[in-house]
Amino acid sequence: MSEWHVEWVPDPERWGPLPTAGVLGVRDLPGSVARIGLKPGDPVYVRPDGMVDTELLDFVRSPEFRNLERESKRNYGTDIRILLEFLWSRGVSWQKATEQDLADFRDWRCRAPENPQRIGGTKWNREAAAFTKLFKWGNVHPLPVDVSRREDRAADSVTARVSWLTPRTWGLWSDVGLRGHTRAGVAAPGWESRTEIRNTSFVQLLLSSGLRRQEGGSLLTFELPTQQLRHGRYLHGRIAGAVTRSKNTRTFYASMDSVGQVEAYVQSERAWAVQRAQEQGVYERLPVMRLVTKVTRGLKPKVEWVDASGVVGGQDLNLLSWHERQWLFLDGPDGPEPAWLWLTEQGLPMLPDRWNGVFRNANLRCEEVLLTEEERKIGRKFRLAEVRGKTPYATPHSARHSMALFMLILLNELFESRYGLTKKDRRDFAQLFGDPWWLVKTLLGHADVETTKRHYLAPVSHLHLESILAAAESADAGQDVEDVDGVFSRLARETVGIQDIDTLLEAAS
Repeated sequence: MSEWHVEWVPDPERWGPLPTAGVLGVRDLPGSVARIGLKPGDPVYVRPDGMVDTELLDFVRSPEFRNLERESKRNYGTDIRILLEFLWSRGVSWQKATEQDLADFRDWRCRAPENPQRIGGTKWNREAAAFTKLFKWGNVHPLPVDVSRREDRAADSVTARVSWLTPRTWGLWSDVGLRGHTRAGVAAPGWESRTEIRNTSFVQLLLSSGLRRQEGGSLLTFELPTQQLRHGRYLHGRIAGAVTRSKNTRTFYASMDSVGQVEAYVQSERAWAVQRAQEQGVYERLPVMRLVTKVTRGLKPKVEWVDASGVVGGQDLNLLSWHERQWLFLDGPDGPEPAWLWLTEQGLPMLPDRWNGVFRNANLRCEEVLLTEEERKIGRKFRLAEVRGKTPYATPHSARHSMALFMLILLNELFESRYGLTKKDRRDFAQLFGDPWWLVKTLLGHADVETTKRHYLAPVSHLHLESILAAAESADAGQDVEDVDGVFSRLARETVGIQDIDTLLEAAS
């Protein structure tokens, strides 16, 4: 072995069968890992000489690292491995790293032409935060890098992976990528997807609500919105603080159509997956199961349960992490079934990060249908812009960005058209209730409207509110008024980053 490796401590139910003779002389590896204080999701660093780095084990078990969210642990752990590899190639331990070492590393990561996988400012700032945490814990002085220093942060920290899709383009992406349609708009011969309803309903829920992947992906069946807004087509529910980025519980809104699609999934694909799992005894073999006995409602809902050993427990629903939520089961008509909403074909909770694979496969399916064979031979990173522009590309977070853009345009159109407000009226309304920017910020759960403008609505952040629908206003009595689809199409032509079906079709023709 000539490079650093990271092994991740698995969840209790995912260790799998271990050799009876033990691993590396350790008979009870899960027990030994737990006894030294490692938690599921923690990284274990293995040096190029094949030995576990015990000092880095101490860092992983320290409060500085332990209190991070699990996803942050994985990100930071991966970032630190890359730095360890770089320093090892120089014969330098991380404890002896200097400012020059980190300056050279940053140059290689961000600017060196010979590096085919250079990173942008946002990624560098995350890596710098991970390194700063390690060096401060290790009392390395002077600090080789400090993310709080301006010179150690990147100025170009706006993510380049953000993409917005217009509603019609999401329809194309879903039809081709998730439903197996051809260019002609019909299902391809031989297309079979046993999870089509699950996948399409998940995407529609994210598009409608603006929930993040982890927020929407860790919902429980009894957390689906049920309360309808007065005279509206939306329902509202509560998202638990423990699964949000800010750790604050908030209200979210979803259209009745999207919730109806989720309910259809619950009654069909999900019910079949649960039935198969029950027949095969899958749930009986799980190492951890908490059978819910009571769920209280209100501002502080609480869930109570009893486990397989008869131990009674309970917790504020807003404090249950996504990891704990997968252990909750409900007493169904044919036996216990997961409270977790989204299930795999095997009837087990589908963990939030697995949705990345669903989106990745849908993107590949779109490329297969909408690109020529010659165009597909070229890797995505090396394709010309006009080739990339022929096929929609989406990630779970694209749904959140797209919802923000859609709601901004819709709210502005509501201000301009439905209420017929004058400029003075709009100013008075904004003082009372906030302008569309503020309303979208609230829907997304952001603390600062500047986050909404800079990261989520960058394509239109330079436009004044009144100008978003400027072309939609009728100058003459006989002039056609631009509809919302027309507004999206125009914005896609005038700004960078918005994918629209008209642009895609023009590129493909």
